[in-house]
Amino acid sequence: MRKTCLEAVYELAKNDDRIFFIGSDLGYGTLQQFKDEMPERFFMEGVNEANVVGVATGLALEGKIVYVNTIATFLTRRCYEQVVLDMCLHQANVRLIGNGGGLVYAPLGPTHLAVEDIAIMRALPNMTVLAPADASEMKRLMPGTVDHKGPIYIRLGKGYDPIVTPPDIPFEIGKAIPIREGDDVLIITTGIALGLVREAAAKLADEGIDTGVLHLPSIKPLDIATVVDWARRVRAVVTVEEHSVIGGLASSVAHVIMNANFDNPVRFGNIGIPDAFSEKYGSQASLMAEFGITSEGVESLVRKLL
Repeated sequence: MRKTCLEAVYELAKNDDRIFFIGSDLGYGTLQQFKDEMPERFFMEGVNEANVVGVATGLALEGKIVYVNTIATFLTRRCYEQVVLDMCLHQANVRLIGNGGGLVYAPLGPTHLAVEDIAIMRALPNMTVLAPADASEMKRLMPGTVDHKGPIYIRLGKGYDPIVTPPDIPFEIGKAIPIREGDDVLIITTGIALGLVREAAAKLADEGIDTGVLHLPSIKPLDIATVVDWARRVRAVVTVEEHSVIGGLASSVAHVIMNANFDNPVRFGNIGIPDAFSEKYGSQASLMAEFGITSEGVESLVRKLL
């Protein structure tokens, strides 16, 4: 996913001289072709994310479109004040590309786990938050980021995640992606969790539970109309995310349902990362299993709610 994203930045920059790239202490050779062909628009800064955001904002306020890439935890936590006051307050056209959203950097422990990034970026006025599910969706997403007004946070997965999104549905910021319809339960998800949700939905359907799936790669702005329309048809709604249970997808969807005032009550459940620092190291998959972010976990919660 990261490779696809950065290659898209390069391709877009070849046709638009407004596009600049800034990396923060990335590996040697990252976007080398961009650097070789357009050196005046390529910058590799050191470990100083606050300064990077300031530089990117300054360029954006001069009419440039700036893509910034580094590890998600550093891009959200370490320069939050600059993101708030420089970027968001002035609606600067900066695109923050966060490597390793969620539990990707599980081998490095809690310092590198971006498990609250959606929550803290979603809270900011003027900030758009996107979490694609795979490289195919990333490719469809990137062209729409060029002329979008204001800052964007793009949450990247590990890379080489299986392709689980429908290729025939165009990506549009602020729009949900329908995966399958169902009248019993609706599962809403975002990012790489879509794969395990699709697996759970298929197994539940085999049990006679009519299960709908809605993918929300655009978490902010949220497709409120589609969420309400799909949620009003079912008896229960479940959200699944590789993110803290506080402030992310679950909070967004619960707020929408709360304000929809359905005539018939809808049961609600959510699966995510608990409100605690992880005490374990391992792989992304092992920590997801530890927190119950699995197809089996989704199936169990659906059965319980119904």
